Amino acid sequence: QFAEDAGPMSHPVRPDSFIEISNFYTLTVYEKGAEVVRMLHTLLGAETFQKGATLYFERHDGQAVTCDDFVTAMEDASGRDLSQFRRWYEQAGTPKLSLRSDYNAQQQRLTIQVAQSNHRDNEQAKAPLMMPLAIGVLVDGKPMPLEGESTTRVLEVTEQTQQFVIDGVTSEPVLSPLRGFSAPVRLTNEPTPETLLTLMQGDDDSFVRWDAAQSFAAQVIEAATEGAEIDPRFVDAYGVLISADMDPALKAHTLALPGEEYLADRASQRGLVDVFAIREQRQRVKKLLALRFETEWRMLFASLNRQGQYSPEGNQIGERALRHLALDFLCHLPVPDLSSAHELFVNADNLTDRLAGARSVIHSDDETMRQAVIDQFYQDWQHQTLVVNQWFTVQAMRPAPDTVESVEALMNHEAFDWRNPNKLRALVGAFANSNPVAFHRRDGAGYVLLADMIEKIQAANPQIAARMLTPLTRFRRYAHGADQMRAQLERLAALDNLSRDVFEVLDRSLKD
Repeated sequence: QFAEDAGPMSHPVRPDSFIEISNFYTLTVYEKGAEVVRMLHTLLGAETFQKGATLYFERHDGQAVTCDDFVTAMEDASGRDLSQFRRWYEQAGTPKLSLRSDYNAQQQRLTIQVAQSNHRDNEQAKAPLMMPLAIGVLVDGKPMPLEGESTTRVLEVTEQTQQFVIDGVTSEPVLSPLRGFSAPVRLTNEPTPETLLTLMQGDDDSFVRWDAAQSFAAQVIEAATEGAEIDPRFVDAYGVLISADMDPALKAHTLALPGEEYLADRASQRGLVDVFAIREQRQRVKKLLALRFETEWRMLFASLNRQGQYSPEGNQIGERALRHLALDFLCHLPVPDLSSAHELFVNADNLTDRLAGARSVIHSDDETMRQAVIDQFYQDWQHQTLVVNQWFTVQAMRPAPDTVESVEALMNHEAFDWRNPNKLRALVGAFANSNPVAFHRRDGAGYVLLADMIEKIQAANPQIAARMLTPLTRFRRYAHGADQMRAQLERLAALDNLSRDVFEVLDRSLKD
């Protein structure tokens, strides 16, 4: 959602105006809207929030209601004035928080300076928001109690700049900010590798540990230019995480390298995005970790080979995710272990494992094995529409330049239906949104493919056409291809029979 907030389609959780309301089934309305509700839960506490929710349902069951009705119920249940909090529904954009901490060893006092802002370079400053900032403090690598036995304290940020004091801090602390992702904001301070290592290894908040691992990995990837040394501290810490006793689902998330879209989002905060450099540097780090921990990946893959009946319950889901991650790294060895991937594909007793095996083979450079798996998968599942959609998606996300031609060919496949939005999203949507090196191919063929599809469907299905325009609307963030992307938008804008949905997106994108 942060990318949407930074693009031409940025809008408040409750839009003030629109040409076509169907354009606002968005990440901002749904995802950010959910985070706004969760902030109320954090600010008011679980008990008061439940009272407010109960009051809301008693008052409005069976009615058409507004965001204001919900906040009013929370105000009445808590006795608090939430007028400042309502700005979350009125203001677009992702707030930025700057944190600065000063430690006085003699007084054993930690002072935290918080500054918030929420505007783009060409905008006037917006009014400050009310938000919960959940923090922890690590001393000697371990979280210290802040509220009774709790290691978390929720700071209520309401001003443009604000100061908070924590006493009883016995030695040099490390701040653990935004615990539990307590507010949908960007932290502008880039932590040092030393700080990130401390949080990765010692924090008791799962979100902060994961976020620290992602941030450290992102820093390492961004520095992994040709010939540069990969930070050995990160490699060592990564090895510790592989061996750590963690919930398997959390371990899988923490060990997974940040995705190319996440890295592009970080790059866009500093300048223009080079998707090819991001891909190359991420692959360099991934291949190093694959080779350095080959033994550990093989042990993980073998140890998580659960014998017995498949079950869609939490622990098994986590174990499968971790096993698939190990397989992915094994397939990034100098000699990829495609035999393990193919064996998983052939012998799996559930679709999750079968898809993981198929994905590793289909995304490989072994053309013969790849085509055999593609053909076998379709033969086995051609009568299951939703599974065939997954088959389309796996092929559309193969990170290779010739995927453009593969997608074009699949548009003519017997299982593809231009009238079916799920087919369009599964194939073209996955290609344009989740395969940057193919979509941004230097000759612009990926842009033409998407624009041609939108031209073909926009009259019959304007809603899906407008939503699938998104990758082209962000043309200003890229170091290359911006003129080609804009040219496709202008071509679409010149159509005679343009739908209102598509017109609104094109108009905002080209004027932004």
